[in-house]
Amino acid sequence: MNLESYPPVFRQQNTENPQSTDLECINLDNCTIKEEIQEFGPVPVIDLQSLNLDNLEEACRNWGLIRLVNHGIPLTLLTQLQEQSKKIFSFSFESKQSIISNPLSYFWGTPALTPSGTALEKAPKNMNWVEGFNVPLSQISQFQAGDPTLESFRLLLEEYGRHLTRIATTVFEAMVKKLNLNPEQLKPYLSESSGLIRVYRYPPCSIADETLGMEAHTDSSVLSILNQDQGEGLELLKDDKWLHIDPIPSTLILNLGDMMQAISNDEYKSVTHRVKTNKDTERFSICYFVFPGEGSVIQSSRYKPFTYSDFQAQVQQDIKTIGCKIGLDRFKLT
Repeated sequence: MNLESYPPVFRQQNTENPQSTDLECINLDNCTIKEEIQEFGPVPVIDLQSLNLDNLEEACRNWGLIRLVNHGIPLTLLTQLQEQSKKIFSFSFESKQSIISNPLSYFWGTPALTPSGTALEKAPKNMNWVEGFNVPLSQISQFQAGDPTLESFRLLLEEYGRHLTRIATTVFEAMVKKLNLNPEQLKPYLSESSGLIRVYRYPPCSIADETLGMEAHTDSSVLSILNQDQGEGLELLKDDKWLHIDPIPSTLILNLGDMMQAISNDEYKSVTHRVKTNKDTERFSICYFVFPGEGSVIQSSRYKPFTYSDFQAQVQQDIKTIGCKIGLDRFKLT
């Protein structure tokens, strides 16, 4: 691995011989799980081709996170996305800063909620050990990629985004049905135009026991859908204990965000999760976030009426003034 591809502060704490984590060989002929994978762990598994609403409801109430199988995304596409993201991250740090431009944006050391900056170099143990870039899907066609690798990745992301929109809509409509809420009234709560993809790389870190790739947090989205490589690190907080979420080829991880918790009147939970670092290997993941439509007012029996813009403005204010996200508690009815 070329250390020049990492932000400078990450190079200082990197292991001497970091190893890339390659995707496990998978069958690309269909969208079924590898036959030798028998155990998915304790995480609820939802088959999108035969969606069981009762099982989905139980997972949303008790977990806030599910493993999706038979989701209909070609495995070739999942593999190509991972391969292309690795190529882009292998560019030098300076190149990534210069070629990843509007509407895409590059970040490092933060969870993409706050700007990257040199001030982080003074406190490496307090930063998120991650770099990545944001891709707003509604604007991706405007991106003029001068690099052929970026252009290829843009086309893959456009195709991937169409699949994710389909999956998010299918799961959201099923959730709403089990909540006995009016699906027509709730349509603005899941806006295709708000779809955002974040591509992450978590470099190796020699102080992995002291540093997190991503700090513990809940997502602000309605739903988040994660495609991760075989690098370990994702953990879920359940019953006051951190549970390791195994990476399993050809599956996706879907978790509920703050907006879904508010929409469900707290019947479904926004899940707290984090990413741990590894001393020897790097980890790649691609996450899709979808939000309510602009101006759509969330009406809930537990919270004051608010739009996602109101929520995000409050999050930014809290991060600026007290250094962390408070989230839904700011909007609770007293």
